[in-house]
Amino acid sequence: MDVKYLNYILAIAGRRNMTKAAEDLFVSQSSLSQYLSRLEQELDTPLFNRSKGELTLTPAGELYVEAAKQVVKIQKELYQNIANLNRRGHISIGVTSNFGLRMLAEIIPRFKEQFPTVDIEISETSLPGLKKLLLDETIHVGLAAEVSTAPFGGMAQVLREEEVFFAIPRTHPYAAEHPSGTLLTAEDLIRNFSGENFLLSKKGASLRMLSDQFFETCGFTPDVFCETNNITATRRMIAQSAGVAFIAESCSVERDKIAYYPLAPSLFRLNLVIRQKNWTLNEPEQLFMEYLLDYFKTNTEQPYLAENYTVSQEP
Repeated sequence: MDVKYLNYILAIAGRRNMTKAAEDLFVSQSSLSQYLSRLEQELDTPLFNRSKGELTLTPAGELYVEAAKQVVKIQKELYQNIANLNRRGHISIGVTSNFGLRMLAEIIPRFKEQFPTVDIEISETSLPGLKKLLLDETIHVGLAAEVSTAPFGGMAQVLREEEVFFAIPRTHPYAAEHPSGTLLTAEDLIRNFSGENFLLSKKGASLRMLSDQFFETCGFTPDVFCETNNITATRRMIAQSAGVAFIAESCSVERDKIAYYPLAPSLFRLNLVIRQKNWTLNEPEQLFMEYLLDYFKTNTEQPYLAENYTVSQEP
């Protein structure tokens, strides 16, 4: 019995709706329905009552769900106990944004001095990909830039608010008259850049959500030249006068070639740390989480030492 499939039944029982459960699990509704049908055939009894678009547990379903919870708990405790042997362990981390890579580059060497036998695995991914990795329990913790904690329920903690700037080439006429750092209003942006090529993040990225909200508020439709989640490529195109873009503070480098302007109304995204729901922490893992949660309490540089950090990563 694969524990992953037990989680399928738990998701259906929790959501009481096949479509919503499939969305949470990042699987197709048809695949989820087929799995449930095969399981019910194998058990020779229905696990759910189906009425008016809602799925409710049958008596057999209640027994199955209770047993599934116990099996999932046993697996979690077993893995945790094994990880605790000799203070060894494995911490897997998902990262969607440049700020997360910067944090880990500083935190991991300090952590390894105290726990050299703990392996650390980093997966760079997109925001939707991170959500799936957490749901599948493929990773223990995620570092992400988001506009809200809502998609992660109570498992997300806000590390800080990160400002988002409007970035243009230093060679642009506007930059010649307005020093980098000058407040840029929505009216100024539309008046001076409505004819420019806009370099936007792809749908689903935090910067794209913020930029779309900004455009909607202004009643402005930009001329989209390119959509990419590669922040290095975006900066390179700006530096070569190929377009303008929204760039977060932790990615605001190459200031000799790019001018960055804070916006009015201001744009901010959240830097989050998100724990896997069923992650029980041992001693090394607790320390690692403390390092993550305390990072911005001691690292308050503006703009976050971005000039010294140019790791390529999506926004």
